[in-house]
Amino acid sequence: MTSSDLRPDVRDKYAAAAAAALEGGCCAPSDPGVIGATLYADVGPDVVPDTALLSSLGCGNPTAVAALAPGETVLDLGSGGGLDVILSARRVGPAGRAYGVDALPEMLELARQNAAEAGVTNVEFLEGMLEEVPLPDASVDVVISNCVINLSEDKPAVFAEMARVLRTGGRIGVSDVVAEDRLTAADRAERGSYADCVAGALSESEYRELLRAAGFRDVTVEFTHAVAEGMHGAIVRAAR
Repeated sequence: MTSSDLRPDVRDKYAAAAAAALEGGCCAPSDPGVIGATLYADVGPDVVPDTALLSSLGCGNPTAVAALAPGETVLDLGSGGGLDVILSARRVGPAGRAYGVDALPEMLELARQNAAEAGVTNVEFLEGMLEEVPLPDASVDVVISNCVINLSEDKPAVFAEMARVLRTGGRIGVSDVVAEDRLTAADRAERGSYADCVAGALSESEYRELLRAAGFRDVTVEFTHAVAEGMHGAIVRAAR
């Protein structure tokens, strides 16, 4: 699978955002109270480059909930401009490692530029799809992701890959858009597009069921803020 397997609306939106950031423009979201840099209130330019922070298109702050420890290996699925990878690299320290996987060459270029500017060396950005992660089995301790799983059209495959790359006892700390169980797929599509992280969102019960089916335990889904009527930014945690 390659970036050409992404939905065209998803590929075009995020490639354009990365290109704008690389050219020194702004790729911030239209609703910064719901998605973007304001969700990293404790992160300033002394921690990450301005470009990394301002190019955040996530719906949460997964590094704040993943409880990363020194020496751990962490994987960020859909790493975008590299913000969460840079923050993870700082948390796990020189004895740890942070990987980012993204399907878009433009995002990978932006992420590598941001990591170089931040001066972090325990990072690696890999081109790949969420459904086909280019890492060996049982190679990471923690998987994070920030408002990207909702963009996949094969979420069971994403969760299976998360389980595959995690070591026994590993965990996930994911920020994503999640729908209330009362909303049908048609209801979600009425509230926003796939590329805007709404139409493709799972419901709370779907999230729990699919993670358990992939072999995860202790699954929790915590709503944090409204994204649309009946749709929420959420923190999802589980153990392998």
